[in-house]
Amino acid sequence: MTASAEARDTAQLAAQAAADKLATDVSIVDVSERLAITDAFVLASAPNERQVQAIVDAVEERLREHGIKPVRREGMTENRWVLLDFVDVVVHVQHAEERAYYALERLWKDCPTIPFVDSALPAQAAAEPSAAADGASAAEGEPATPEDAAPAEDDADR
Repeated sequence: MTASAEARDTAQLAAQAAADKLATDVSIVDVSERLAITDAFVLASAPNERQVQAIVDAVEERLREHGIKPVRREGMTENRWVLLDFVDVVVHVQHAEERAYYALERLWKDCPTIPFVDSALPAQAAAEPSAAADGASAAEGEPATPEDAAPAEDDADR
């Protein structure tokens, strides 16, 4: 038995929402044959707690737009590992250190993965030549991107 079509669609929506908020290492694991309580895990990483929170918010918002609400949230106080339970899909957004330490992919390595391709990748591939040029200036001590140079404008609003 594999993950239901509905679970696969929900997982894809969640994974894309995470990727849109610059989550790293986004993957989907079909755990339906091993767990009776859910069909799929969406795994995503972020370099800091603030980014973990942004990804969690984006996933919740995207799924809410499709009429899907989480039945449980855990880990919101520290934002190191946040779990969103959508019944058929459980989203794990982890700080990069927790992701490396707990290695959920290794724990569930006997489960198949559900392919996920970030829809923004073709646009990123076109931007890579300029990113290489920016990387040269970063090597000279300058920020590689405008985001590295200054805090986001939203920071002033908080």
